[in-house]
Amino acid sequence: MALALFDLDDTLLDGDSATLWFDYLIKTGIAPPSMQAAEHQMMQLYYRGELAMEEYMNFTLQPLIGREVDEVNSWMEVVLRQDIVPRLFPQGQARLNWHRQRGDRIVLISASGEHIVKPIAKYMGIDDVIAINLAQVEGCYTGKTEGVLSYQAGKVIRLQEWLRNNPHSLDDSYSYSDSINDVPLLKTTTHSWAINPGDKLSAIAVQQGWKIVKWVR
Repeated sequence: MALALFDLDDTLLDGDSATLWFDYLIKTGIAPPSMQAAEHQMMQLYYRGELAMEEYMNFTLQPLIGREVDEVNSWMEVVLRQDIVPRLFPQGQARLNWHRQRGDRIVLISASGEHIVKPIAKYMGIDDVIAINLAQVEGCYTGKTEGVLSYQAGKVIRLQEWLRNNPHSLDDSYSYSDSINDVPLLKTTTHSWAINPGDKLSAIAVQQGWKIVKWVR
């Protein structure tokens, strides 16, 4: 049984779940329209591998301060149904099924918040999730994160934490990502796949001998 690590945004999903989520908050008036341009600008830094994730999370979590977890979950169910499910790559679903047929253990490992990633993982039938943890007090979000952020090298740190609680070999392991931010993660596995990579990740993938594939809707 091998370990299969899947990134979410622009890997299994055609788009970024955090941006789709934030656009929903803008559209419904939960977040002010003045925040949208700044979020999109930050995401451009993300795609270049230059985003300070702490700043992004502190900014985009502001509308959730004091909101009940159950209320936020109800919003995410709408985003999941309307905006996420129609954007899932069929080739990604097929690859997940390939791993399931082999009996492999699948982990969804994402730099988006757990309030976004866990409902998507549940829909996709993935039990193991590593995402950015959100702080709560008495069932409400504080607007802060907890622990190491699962971003860039932080994904490897969080994976190591997960492995301590879920002993599993990285021998014959797989990883899948579109992102230049995930080079540290892709370097940890035996079989690394670059999904729809940009120029920088494509060049690294060629150097490393990683598989390069294109998934489309």
